[in-house]
Amino acid sequence: MTDHADSPTARDVLWRFGPMVYGPTVLFALGEGAVIPLIPVIAAQLGADVATAALVASALVVGQLCGNIPAGWAVARIGERLTMAVAGLLSLAGVVGMAFAPSLAIFAFAVFLIGFCAAAFGLARHSFMTTRVPLTFRARALSLLGGTFRFGMFVGPFVAASLLALTGDERATIWFFGGCLVATVLLVLLGPDPRRQFFAPPMPSTLREDAVDTEDTGEPVTGSIPLRQVQGAGSESGPGTGVIRTMLRHRRVLSTLGLAAASLAAVRSARQVVLPLWGVSIGLDAQTIALVVGISGAIDFALFYASGQVMDRFGRLWAALPAMILMGAGFVALAFTHDLPQAAMWFAMFAAVLGVGNGLSSGILLTLGADVAPKADPAPFLGSWRTLTDAGGAVAPLLVSGIAAVASLSVATGVMGAIGLVGALAFVRWVPRYVPRIRP
Repeated sequence: MTDHADSPTARDVLWRFGPMVYGPTVLFALGEGAVIPLIPVIAAQLGADVATAALVASALVVGQLCGNIPAGWAVARIGERLTMAVAGLLSLAGVVGMAFAPSLAIFAFAVFLIGFCAAAFGLARHSFMTTRVPLTFRARALSLLGGTFRFGMFVGPFVAASLLALTGDERATIWFFGGCLVATVLLVLLGPDPRRQFFAPPMPSTLREDAVDTEDTGEPVTGSIPLRQVQGAGSESGPGTGVIRTMLRHRRVLSTLGLAAASLAAVRSARQVVLPLWGVSIGLDAQTIALVVGISGAIDFALFYASGQVMDRFGRLWAALPAMILMGAGFVALAFTHDLPQAAMWFAMFAAVLGVGNGLSSGILLTLGADVAPKADPAPFLGSWRTLTDAGGAVAPLLVSGIAAVASLSVATGVMGAIGLVGALAFVRWVPRYVPRIRP
């Protein structure tokens, strides 16, 4: 074993994890991003009205929510790599179901199955990175993971538009997703195994299971974590501790820092709903709304790696707190601009502010989940953690819709801003409590 292998650099880790983690993530997200915009369209062709088509589209999110906890159980028993491969194969079954669904019910179930498998695929990647990336650049690695997913979801709709222009058939995007899944499974099964690339360093004395009770003062996070050894037949994880037992054991961190993370997921999700609705509400045309939202998304995407740099060098709060304050204050300020003479200008400006805030938070949920997960068997805990954050993201659009219906869109926007500011306070309180400060 060479010294270079004993002390891998950030470039080494990111490059060697590409075939196993980043490449499959781009492919999966690219195919999913191409299909998502057309789910309501295909549902309508199968006889759904507008409300039912929206319900069918939501089956993807419901499947993801339902899949996190079973995915934690699967990863703990059969390992990350096999879980990703099985999730990809089951997603292929969902693709076939979407393409040949004779009824709306079967189509909805296929969408649900893809969401369920997306949760398993995502949790397996998260667990894999948690146990294999040295702590000195964990945030950068996970921010890049989030960035590759965003890239795929950003480019996917453009691929769908091109396929529609070429074929005129919405189901062409489904088969494109199927091709992406085949490539994903092959890459996961046949790609080089990063576990063989790095020597497992000894566990620092400060990195104990009870490290969540130590303080994080915001200093640069250093040190590294050990690679798990293969234990048990066919399992990369070793004996699992059980999902329910893990949830009970870590109920304090899940009910405090986990809820703070859910508030961040909620504010992120609200941004995707509020901005288009706000543009419609102030009378902008569709082209202008798309341009403003697109610029906000571009700013968001441009900052994803900077977020990881900040977290690794200065501490997790230096990314989480500015992100939550920017998004919370941005929503609150936007809520007061609806009837101003320059409403369109304020809309564009605060959309950019929200894009900056969202970009600064890239990878923070993945990183915090990895930081507080049990070191020996993180998958069951990460299943609970991701269920909380996914639930926050799923509830936010419903909350915006309900408040707008009984009050106004301005009130709903202000409420989401308040949630963001309260979440910022929660991060200030609970990140130093639960995220360990690791010394070399």
